Formats: sequence, C-alpha cells, structure tokens
Amino acid sequence: MQFQVSVNQNPLAASERERIIANPTFGTHFTDHQVVITWEKDKGWHSAQVIPYGPIMMDPSSAVLHYGQEIFEGIKAYRHQDGSIWTFRPDMNAARLQRSAKRMALPELPAELFVQSLAELIALDGDWVPQPEGEKTLYFRPFEIAAENFLGVRAAHRVEYRVIASPVGPYFTGGIKPVSIWIALDSARAGKHGTGEAKTGGNYAASLLAQQEGNDNGCSQVLFLDADTGTYIEELGGMNLFFVHADGTVVTPPLDGTILHGITRDSVIQLLRDGGHEVKEQKMSLAELRESVSAGKITEVFACGTAAVITPVGLLKSREEEIVIGGNEPGPITVSMRNELTGIQYGKVPDRHSWMVKLSR
Repeated sequence: MQFQVSVNQNPLAASERERIIANPTFGTHFTDHQVVITWEKDKGWHSAQVIPYGPIMMDPSSAVLHYGQEIFEGIKAYRHQDGSIWTFRPDMNAARLQRSAKRMALPELPAELFVQSLAELIALDGDWVPQPEGEKTLYFRPFEIAAENFLGVRAAHRVEYRVIASPVGPYFTGGIKPVSIWIALDSARAGKHGTGEAKTGGNYAASLLAQQEGNDNGCSQVLFLDADTGTYIEELGGMNLFFVHADGTVVTPPLDGTILHGITRDSVIQLLRDGGHEVKEQKMSLAELRESVSAGKITEVFACGTAAVITPVGLLKSREEEIVIGGNEPGPITVSMRNELTGIQYGKVPDRHSWMVKLSR
C-alpha cells in the first residue's frame, strides 16, 4: 500500500532525543511520528499515512470508548552493531493481531501491511532506535480501535489501525534478578470461551486490581489461576510462565483458549528443544508446583514476554503462603535462554530460524 507521508515540522531536538534514548524508561516518551490506516466496511483498508505524533481527535460517541472494541500488539526494533535496524518475528505478531481482531469483531490487517507499517515508521524515526548496549530497543505499539461515532452494541463500521513507538530499556531494572510474583486468589484474568487469547485491553484491565494488591505486597507481577476451579496456573498479567525440572524437562501451561499466544513463549520452546530439552505443554496446579519446589523437582521458574524478554522468578506469594524458588541468582537454563534469545535479536548469535526481519539499512 502506498503511504502518504506528512513530516513532523517540529520534531524533538536531536539533543533531547539523544538524552532520552541514552536512559529510556518504559512507555514514557514517544517518537516524532505515528502510522494511521483507516478501514471502512464498504471500502476496506485505505488512506495509509505516516503523520506527526499527537492526540487522537475523537468524538465522545466513538464506539471504542463505550464498548471496548480494541486490540493491540507489542514488538521491538533492534539496532545491530553495523547500525542496521531489525525486528523479531513480525509475521507472528501480525498473525496474533489477526486472531485478536477476529475474536473482537474487528477487521484483519494483512500481514504484509503490518510489517510495512513498522518499516514506514522506522523510515522517519529510525534515529529513535537506541544503540544496543544495555538491552535498549524501540518498542512499537500497533493497535486497532473502533472509530465509528455510534452508540449501539454491534461491530463498528469504521476502524483505525495505528502504530506509535517508544524507546525503552529493560522492563525490570536492576539486571537479571529474580522477581517476586503475587498469586491472585480472588480474581481471574480470563475464562473459558472468553477473550483470554486475544490481546485486548479488557484483559489487562481485569488484571489491575490484583496487580495493585501485588504491588502493595512487594510483588512486581501477578500470577493468575484458571477461572473454573482456581487450581491450575495460567499466566502472569503480561507474561507466560515456564517451570524447569531438575532433569532438564521444562513445562509450560498449554494454550487452551484463556492464555495469550506469546511469541517469546513460542521462541523459547523452540530454543529449548534445539538445546535438547524436553518441553511439555501441560497443566500444572499450584499444589503440584508447591510440592515440586519443596521436593527439589522444580529448580527454576521464569516468565517471558516481548517487554520483559526472560525474567527469573524467585518467589511466589499470596496472603496464605510463600513459595521460594532457587536462590538469589537466576538459574542456568533461564540465563542460557535469555542470552541466546537476546543474542539473536541483537545480531550477536546466529539466527538459525530466520526470525529477524530487516527494517532499514
């Protein structure tokens, strides 16, 4: 699709941009431009643009404000040592956006247009991609919103797809240190036949009360159990989980319709199998985890996602118990997976599966 480009006539000063990307904080500063593509029921996708970053002019009756019909993605741009800019498995993000769109009754953006939208933004805002030291990246936030001015419970006839971008550093500061996770006992993230595997804001809104409770108890993320029985481990508010056994076997909860199809999750499974580990996608109850950790059968737990990459878990706690995993340092498999994955993303480790896609020279 041909993009119409309107260059920002008042971009952030280069000195200020360099100050920001030298020490970025997650999701607080944004680049000079954004992508906008419109969809209408009788026209399909049209009017692709790159325009200056700025507020969305929205009517108070805009459908997204009343019915929550929206989806989003998270994907990063990595600067390699030669200055080129790459992204990681955008085909997977495009496919997940399409699945989310289908579930939320939104139009499916063609995968090639998804990738093109990232490249078009980088063409103008490539200087915002940090140097690779310290795991700095440019984080893209593609999203679709119901943009029809209409009150009524039906799928919107007008939708906007947009991409904004923010320079970011590590999601968890302080290096690769085990984090503490709060176990949500009174709330669920998603239920059977719900929207759990769609990347939609309502799922994250549903997690915030438990997240606040976790923060109040010194935890940085929340672990949710299944909504039906409150027995089985599902995922964190924004990450998938892996359990490493003493014999090298690794277990992760299955994709049963309530868990997000994590792209980092899929990549970790592949890398583990490449390294000779048996990976099982199967249910694990909280009781089984507790017993296995106590018996020394589970030696490492880690979480993964686009924002945080791979993060070791050192403590699971609720108002009823504490489950301590390992020591104060991350386990060897956690570290190995993190080093290999980030090595691929920054062009320091061979990309055997052709996961990296070049966005600019």
